[in-house]
Amino acid sequence: MTASRWVLAIALGGVVIVAAAGLWYLASPGPLTFAGGGTVRLADYKGSQPTGVPAELAQSDPLSRGRYLTDAADCQACHTREGGLPFAGGRAFQTQFGTLYSSNITPDRETGIGAWSPADFLRAVHKGVRPDGAHLYPAFPYAAYTYLTDEDVQAIWTYLGSVAAVRNPVPANDLAFPFNQRWLMGIWSALFNPDHRFTPNGQRSAEWNRGAYLAEALAHCGECHTPRTPLQSLDNRRKFAGALTAGWRAYNITAHPATGVGDWNDAGLAQYLATGHAANHGTASGPMGEAIDLSLSRLTPGDVQALVTYLRSVPSIASPDFPAVRTAVADSAPGSGLEANADSLGKQVFAGACSGCHGWSGASPVIERATLTGSRAINDPTAVNVVQTVLNGSAGASSSSPAMPAFGADYSDAEIAAVANYVTARFGARASAVTPRTVAHLRTTM
Repeated sequence: MTASRWVLAIALGGVVIVAAAGLWYLASPGPLTFAGGGTVRLADYKGSQPTGVPAELAQSDPLSRGRYLTDAADCQACHTREGGLPFAGGRAFQTQFGTLYSSNITPDRETGIGAWSPADFLRAVHKGVRPDGAHLYPAFPYAAYTYLTDEDVQAIWTYLGSVAAVRNPVPANDLAFPFNQRWLMGIWSALFNPDHRFTPNGQRSAEWNRGAYLAEALAHCGECHTPRTPLQSLDNRRKFAGALTAGWRAYNITAHPATGVGDWNDAGLAQYLATGHAANHGTASGPMGEAIDLSLSRLTPGDVQALVTYLRSVPSIASPDFPAVRTAVADSAPGSGLEANADSLGKQVFAGACSGCHGWSGASPVIERATLTGSRAINDPTAVNVVQTVLNGSAGASSSSPAMPAFGADYSDAEIAAVANYVTARFGARASAVTPRTVAHLRTTM
């Protein structure tokens, strides 16, 4: 074979490989592909309806039904900035591409969605397109909300129309080129927004289908807990295997017994979803704590159990960088235990700011929610969530729960890195190696 033919053969082989990789990439499974079985039209489904509100709220007034669905969809968390009014927008989201600001979705006609029609709202939720034809960025999870029924979107629209109108012009997005070109989102949507409504799985129970609708359409769990591809679509080949989101680690929630939730019992998993805490598993903080506070804690017990049933069915995937959680408490006195090699500065900070609530053994002498033993964050060798909790505090999922204050303004990057390394060494399975530079970066990501 001549040299030119070799070059041609290699080039053609490269094209075939690239094309095959592209097809594999674009053929990524959907969020429910793992379940197998056949789907049926919603109108033909024989079990209790998996969409809408739970049966005990079916006869409630339209605003109550709309509020329940709005809470389940966790709209308030993203569309409310710190110190701002509910749904008035302006919350900043720091991404690798720049800063995005959430929209005002109150019925203000000038700065909110008061001038929109119901059809405009439906198009935005299902297709990610504004009334002026501009494409929304998928930080607004329309690729998940597209599974919502028209009736449920209408109910949310009705409720949002009842909240106080707030005049609040939000800042313009600050994104680097080419990500500031909204028309590119049209291509992204064509590739990764399925644009179809939820269809029940005929081989699964009514409770499972309700859990699937809650998890995939309303609560959009995969947006945080599923890793992303280079094009920022969800990599459902690793569904719910965990990801880094908004500067926090969203942990593995597959059925893996060591690094997922496979060894949690149903009661503990339900308690965590409803209250933000489960004994021997830790307390939710950051975006998860917020989601529980503003969304999951407001679900009925039946809907929480449906979520548990659905999560139980998600295939097991291991997180190789996550060790088995240490469940044994530390010595009750600050001695030379697992933290012997940790920075003494961390021990000093812990003694002054942390030990009173968390205890030297990791079992809190004050309140169970402050117990560190068994916490996934404490057992995470990256200590990302430990650092974020120290920086930003943790209010818990109930206003009646004592809040952990934010220490970001009180301690230097070096001190916060040191105390994070100290607590993971003393109470976790493996010591972290957080640096002041890591802390400085995490300060900018929330």
